[in-house]
Amino acid sequence: MATYRDSKCRLCRREGAKLFLKGDRCYSSKCAFEKRPVAPGAHGASRKKVSEYGLQLREKQKTKRIYGVQEGQFRKYYEMADRMKGITGENMLSLLERRLDNVIYRMGIGASRAQARQLVNHAHFSVNGKTVNIPSYIVKAGDVIAVKDNRKKDKYFEQIKSMKVGNMPKWLEFDPEKLEGKVIALPTREDIDSQISEHMIVELYSK
Repeated sequence: MATYRDSKCRLCRREGAKLFLKGDRCYSSKCAFEKRPVAPGAHGASRKKVSEYGLQLREKQKTKRIYGVQEGQFRKYYEMADRMKGITGENMLSLLERRLDNVIYRMGIGASRAQARQLVNHAHFSVNGKTVNIPSYIVKAGDVIAVKDNRKKDKYFEQIKSMKVGNMPKWLEFDPEKLEGKVIALPTREDIDSQISEHMIVELYSK
């Protein structure tokens, strides 16, 4: 996957919404979007009205950046969702939520999806007892995700053991003491709190 090397805070400003790409910083007074909630560039504060196509494109770009996926991979999620039963947009969001890096983030093990992706890449986790180091791995209902035994004594994970479980999505559960979580059910649209208008993405790809 290509690496974005510019400031991640510029992405939030470009999309006109907080994408929570930098973990705790996004909740602090240091958040660049809170300081200057306009698009980057000399004319960011005076841009003209956006067309319908432009709005759809920005919604797609925003969603890609939230989950940290590139265009080709994102298109594949749409095509997979389109072949599934149900509403295409909701199916697509469910697939994105079920990415292993996102699940690690949702469990509170990673402060951001980028950090969770790095932890997965470094083979810190197992799924149903087997090591998985692919961030895009799609979990299923009933899957057990755990920190591998030989990594549990790492300083980072020792700190996780003492954390309090926050607003855990109802489709997931996580035991900080055991460093183990489980996918209780597949996420529905009501379980996904991201401010995404998925129907606009479907309309864009359907043209």
